[in-house]
Amino acid sequence: MTDSRIKVHPVLEVPEKETVSFFWNHTPLTAKKDEMISSALFANHIKIFGHHHKDGSAQGIFCANGQCAKCTVIADGVPVKACMTAVRDKMQVESVEGLPRLPDTSGPLKISNVEQIHTDVLIIGGGPAGLSAAIQLEEHGIRAVLVDDKDELGGKLVLQTHKFFGSVEDSHAGMRGMDIGRLLAQKVEGGRYIEVWKKSTVLYVFDDKKVGILKDGVYKILTPKIILNAAGAREKFLRFRGNSLSGVYGAGAFQTLVNRDLIKPTEKLFIVGGGNVGIIAGYHALQAGIQVVGLCEALPRCGGYKVHEDKLRRLGVPIYTSHSIVSANGKESVSSVTIAEIDRNFEMLQGTEKTFECDTVLIAVGLESVSEFTQEAESAGIPVFSAGDAAEIAEASSAMFNGKIAGLKTARYFKPEIKDIPGSWYEKADILKSHPGPVQELTAPASEEGIFPVIHCKQEIPCNPCSTVCPEGSIHMQGDPVKGRPFFDGRCQGCMKCLSICPGLAITLVDYRKDKDNPVIFLPYEISNIEIQKDDRINLVDVDGNPLGVFPVLGAKATKESNRTQVVRVRVPKAIAKKAVAFTIQDREVTKPLTRKIPDDQIRDDEVVCLCERVTAGEVRALVKKGVTDINQIKAVTRAGMGPCGAKTCTNLMAQIFRAEKIRQEDMVQNVRRPLYIEVPLGKFADGGLS
Repeated sequence: MTDSRIKVHPVLEVPEKETVSFFWNHTPLTAKKDEMISSALFANHIKIFGHHHKDGSAQGIFCANGQCAKCTVIADGVPVKACMTAVRDKMQVESVEGLPRLPDTSGPLKISNVEQIHTDVLIIGGGPAGLSAAIQLEEHGIRAVLVDDKDELGGKLVLQTHKFFGSVEDSHAGMRGMDIGRLLAQKVEGGRYIEVWKKSTVLYVFDDKKVGILKDGVYKILTPKIILNAAGAREKFLRFRGNSLSGVYGAGAFQTLVNRDLIKPTEKLFIVGGGNVGIIAGYHALQAGIQVVGLCEALPRCGGYKVHEDKLRRLGVPIYTSHSIVSANGKESVSSVTIAEIDRNFEMLQGTEKTFECDTVLIAVGLESVSEFTQEAESAGIPVFSAGDAAEIAEASSAMFNGKIAGLKTARYFKPEIKDIPGSWYEKADILKSHPGPVQELTAPASEEGIFPVIHCKQEIPCNPCSTVCPEGSIHMQGDPVKGRPFFDGRCQGCMKCLSICPGLAITLVDYRKDKDNPVIFLPYEISNIEIQKDDRINLVDVDGNPLGVFPVLGAKATKESNRTQVVRVRVPKAIAKKAVAFTIQDREVTKPLTRKIPDDQIRDDEVVCLCERVTAGEVRALVKKGVTDINQIKAVTRAGMGPCGAKTCTNLMAQIFRAEKIRQEDMVQNVRRPLYIEVPLGKFADGGLS
């Protein structure tokens, strides 16, 4: 059996890496040097990493971000998180069957002399906000330590293969997220004043104004004068039957496997959640050669940008609005998913169930700010600023600009002579984080002469690269220069820069110059691993994915400035020339619901709230109905929240149960947060740094 590595990608380079050998339950396997154990196992078609000690349920990847412990394995005799531990040559990796075995720590130990470090600023997080803030501090000569738990800076930017929205001037709109992340990282790592600690995790901000940090496995104490929290966000989870099966995980984990580690973790994917995160994950799946069976969204309309949604529909992915997941089905791993239509009160409508064959269910139902470091700093009396998702959930383009503002605020703390932040910056920040406007009708240019772009944007979103890049200045924004809807008015050279830079692939060109009755259209295309060649017949569709007919391709290639976007040329009748936007690449058979009945033994009744301790919604609901409104009491009775993740997932799910039972938020007693951000082996505090 071949491995499940991605061999060809339309955007990402697939580098040659040294191969190492390791053992999984004493069976020899191969991995790429320095890749995470979880990715190496997925590459070898191993998705179940062990079984829970409480109920024997299959354990595997969940967050791929080090914040849970579902991926725990035994590596060379030590329990570790597979998603955060690199494979070493000849490493012995074993599944955890029941409670993990602790390593032998017999022998004399002594507490080590912990290094004490002082700095002006501690920046927590090396994503778009943290890097943008660090650039401001560097420009103003403020010394800082930037801490990030990955081995590459950029945060979620390095997982994004698509071109970014926002403003060209302020957030590099039109560039791919991974390229933006590396550009910002180079600026920070090449500076004089910012010390970067990668593979390091902030553990806690103590009341004595000191911060405990695990720096590449070694515990250190850092005392900052000010803290800038740019730690980002964690994904929310959902309650549904079978939600703890192997193969149910978040969009961040999926993008980590696909876009960072170039692993194809699934053959057939179903997505729950129609915000930008879920829609973009679907697009990334298609780029990786994965079939996307469908996407469901509980609201009547997807919350993500319409151009993102339309892009997915056009490629052949059905989107079910006013639908929610009923169950993930399977014995240990997902084999199918059932969804159903819901009413205005989010109640399931009987008889509307649909079941689809898939092996992975991707949960993309929103984010929660990692705000605990801000709260801890405030409690300790340390001046603190927040930026990016740690302050407010928004797009990465907004995080960059808000990080810039937070960085300048921090610099002014040390150098009051720095000019005040202009009011226009705050206005721009509000625009970049604004929600998309209402969907509007499209109006194509009336002309049927020459060559010109047709812009298929249906709503106002913060995005202006097309107007910025036009050499003729012929693309304008209605109203706001960043957020207005673009329109064409003027001359066109046919340079295709607007087509190539558009993040939503929502601009086509129509050329009437040689044949007015059968013009040539130019379509953007980024799934080039599904190859399109001259004379291939493609199924053209309009902006909503409605079929327009089958037509032969004249040619397909990337232009000099298209940044890996191919341009596909097709000659069509003039009646559809301005309507055609793209073509379908996914066969409809992939997305058809199953007609056969799912066996009863593959439909589980449990809705798990606490994945660590296997506490169900029914157990929590029973206590709430008895009048328990203190989450700490629920924890004492059920152990919900006592697992390794420190209640990062289950607190939100318990809050959903309280709301469903009509308990007011002010009547709830919140869970007392665990002191440390993640669990740390005691050996890390001992001489020699035992694991």
